[in-house]
Order: sequence, then C-alpha cells, then structure tokens
Amino acid sequence: MSDQKNEETFRVIDRRPFTSEGELRKDVVEEQEREAKVEAAKASPPPAEQAKSPANPPADAPKRLAAFENLVRMLGQNAAMVLGAYADPQTGQPVVDPGAARELIDMLDALHEKTKGNLSPEEDNLLLDLLGKLKLTYVEVNQAVAAQAKAQAKAKTR
Repeated sequence: MSDQKNEETFRVIDRRPFTSEGELRKDVVEEQEREAKVEAAKASPPPAEQAKSPANPPADAPKRLAAFENLVRMLGQNAAMVLGAYADPQTGQPVVDPGAARELIDMLDALHEKTKGNLSPEEDNLLLDLLGKLKLTYVEVNQAVAAQAKAQAKAKTR
C-alpha cells in the first residue's frame, strides 16, 4: 500500500475591497467603473430608440404588490366557493350561500373604492375583472336560487 496522499491544490483569492492601508484596491475601483459604464449604457438608449419607446410611467406610480394581489385572489376564491364553484369535500355538493357571497363581493368593492388611485394598472385590472365576474355569477346564482325556491313552493301547493 502506498502512503502517498493526494495533494489537493487550491487557490486563495483576496476579495476584500480595501488594502491594509484602508484604501480601495485598484481592481475594485476598475470594476466599479466598468459597472457604472454598463449601467449608464443600459439606462440611456440611443436617441432613435428613445423616440420609439412608449412613455414610461412616472416615478411615483404605484408598484405592484404580490400581497395585495394574493388578498384579492383569496377573497375572490372564497366568493366563488360560496357561489357554487367548488364542491364541499364532505358532501360532494356545491356550496351555495348568496349572503356570504354578497359580503365578500362587498368587501372587494370597498377595497376597490378605498384604494382608488393607489393601485398599479395591473392590480386595478385584476380587481375590476374579478368584481365583474363575481357580480355576474352572483346575479345568475340568485336567479337560479329564486327559480328553485319558486318551483319548490309551487310543488308544495299541489
């Protein structure tokens, strides 16, 4: 058996930005200058491209928030659930509760009113599309429930 050990070689690279005297290292300064030039080139397209590009939204325009979109989707899913879109796991039957659906739709309406002007265009579209679909479904479900109740009342009188 050989007692020779495999020698592994490795290289140590000093990635500290400062020298022992406390000054920036030359390669760090050069790298920062290169990055600044690249960023400047990205930030200002040639004049021909500037004319073609659509107007950018103002700097103070609201930003999209994933948490807000998740809140809107959660309320929408709950409203859809009580409008019969999902079946109850225990019974397998759709859950229809127009009163609960109305409350959830009213919450989304209030959210839309209170956040008017503070939403990004994507958030506003999401909220408006969802409200439109839920309100339409609510009317359809209410009509079906009313027709069913009318049919049951008619059957009892016979």
